[in-house]
Amino acid sequence: MEDGEYVKTKANTVNRHGKDYAKPLIIPTPPAKYDADLIHGIVNSTSVLHVSFVPDPSTLEPVILPMIGQMGSFDPDSPPACYLHGYVSSRLMRLGAAAGDDSIPVCVCATKLDGLVLALTPNAHSYNYRSAVLHGRARVLDDRSDEGKREKLWAMELVTNGVVAQRWENTRVPPDNAELQSTRILKVEVESASAKVRDFGPNDERKDLKREEVLDSVWTGVVPVQEILGEPVGGAYNRVEQVPEYLKQYVEGRNAETREYAVKVASTQAPGRKKKEVE
Repeated sequence: MEDGEYVKTKANTVNRHGKDYAKPLIIPTPPAKYDADLIHGIVNSTSVLHVSFVPDPSTLEPVILPMIGQMGSFDPDSPPACYLHGYVSSRLMRLGAAAGDDSIPVCVCATKLDGLVLALTPNAHSYNYRSAVLHGRARVLDDRSDEGKREKLWAMELVTNGVVAQRWENTRVPPDNAELQSTRILKVEVESASAKVRDFGPNDERKDLKREEVLDSVWTGVVPVQEILGEPVGGAYNRVEQVPEYLKQYVEGRNAETREYAVKVASTQAPGRKKKEVE
């Protein structure tokens, strides 16, 4: 990483249109972004990450697993890593443990859907979205040392608070020995990363924008999409009558944030379009 951006490599350089396509479907294609804060923000706001790896190098058959994780720096002087939480007997955790001091190559993907983009023609339809892809080497945190145990506990707190802010300190902590033994943390040291973001309205070709009969008969626009958190519902053995204030604030704040962003990008004009082209 240099000056807050991931360096472009063969692994993370995005091919904007793809060599197998006769022509792009969407004009313009959202450019790749390598800004670290943007990439980390997408990962940390995505509830489910998809992690791909090859469990058996002799067959080269990839596997993709849904997991939860967060970006963070245990050592303030080190770049952020991606910490993935999993059960001790899961395939990826067993593979990481078997590697010992070595690490295994993984790819982590995060995607946020922000809108359904409805254009004049099917080919110009799209989504507003934010996506990030991380390439790196992963290893299971060794909690047999004091330093390893501290990093594991720190990572467990990081991931828990990534689910709901301030949740860790509002639960029964620290985890007991059985819980620590049944949980593994996979630390992914990121070698390269990139993001793609589409954040604007419909963008049809000029030939269709000149067809009055099409403009008069086809509705175009964006249906904003947002992840809505509902009203908290107490569990079967919950004895706390009032929903905690930190939880109410998190739900309200998260919903307001996602709503504001989805509506904002839905009303944004496509880049490169002159005003007279879309009137």
